[in-house]
Amino acid sequence: MRKIQMVDLKGQYEGIKDQINSSFEEVITSTAFINGPEVQNFQKELEGYLGVKHVIPCGNGTDALQIAMMGLGLKPGDEVITADFTFAATVEVIALLGLTPVLVDVEPDTFNIDPEKVKAAITPKTKAIVPVHLFGQTANMDEIMDIATANNLFVIEDNAQGIGGNYHDKTGVSHKTGTIGHIGATSFFPSKNLGCYGDGGAIFTNDDELAHTIRGVVNHGMYERYHHDVVGVNSRLDSLQAAVLRAKLPKLDSYNNARRKAADLYDAAFKAQEHIITPLRVGNDDTHVFHQYTLKITNGKRDALVKHFQENNIPCGVYYPIPLHKQKAYADERYNEADFEVTNQLVKEVISLPMHTELDKEQIEFITKTLIAFVNA
Repeated sequence: MRKIQMVDLKGQYEGIKDQINSSFEEVITSTAFINGPEVQNFQKELEGYLGVKHVIPCGNGTDALQIAMMGLGLKPGDEVITADFTFAATVEVIALLGLTPVLVDVEPDTFNIDPEKVKAAITPKTKAIVPVHLFGQTANMDEIMDIATANNLFVIEDNAQGIGGNYHDKTGVSHKTGTIGHIGATSFFPSKNLGCYGDGGAIFTNDDELAHTIRGVVNHGMYERYHHDVVGVNSRLDSLQAAVLRAKLPKLDSYNNARRKAADLYDAAFKAQEHIITPLRVGNDDTHVFHQYTLKITNGKRDALVKHFQENNIPCGVYYPIPLHKQKAYADERYNEADFEVTNQLVKEVISLPMHTELDKEQIEFITKTLIAFVNA
């Protein structure tokens, strides 16, 4: 059996190395390292794939979220609602901009932000909602957009874990995640479903005026060289990273299908296991891209299982071990533990198994047999 890895980027590289190596050589020979043809072409190709009018590449996913909020003109004191159960980058940028993060609980089955909790958290100071398509499962965007429309709020999709996923709205129209709200943000961190070989990110919008604003924000607030019209940042996707992404983008659907097939094998192995709850897939199969395959272990053995996996050379992850409202940086007396019942339980139960495009049946069988035997012992 091949060595089991949480993410196998080297194996994936073998299928695209000729194109990447050739593209790297072209970039180095041309010396067009910043905003060269690779970046411009990737931008256009991603716009086509997503069916969105504007893609603005940037330096990383965290920058993408920050720039999105800057582009919307959010001001210190404005409240932004997001999920308590997610990676800290989402709330980090809210705090960095002097905005007020408002954390709310998530749904127990999808792990995504609970629309009813969003409704309850809205105040006259609320200006935006940031749903996260956590682990690759699309959030309930129909309800979130309805809430936003009724309360005149912006919706900023955090699509760092969901790129390539489809959302089928209540009218039957399908959308790529990240293109439904007023603006979307994603990360191209190497382990993402569409990942580069360093840092990278992008912002998506169908709003022409907003896109124009953001193109200035990412480049020191300049629309004309040395004319700084708005406060901006320095956040660019470089040409080498764009070359990697151009090689991977045509394969993104097949990469996501490979992840779904691995998830199918996991699901089949864990079927009818009393103490193991497999990830929910909402509606059609294409709504989940399995950035992570995250189980709930319900008999109190999660932490011991992590140790057992380590002893058996099976990588795993606990995403996330501490709720954001309990992190020192984001603790606030406004929060009541009773309002985070689901998140407080999830952090005790969730475990993410190896999930990538190169997983094979032998590896999955070893992982699942090891897990089942331990949990039921």
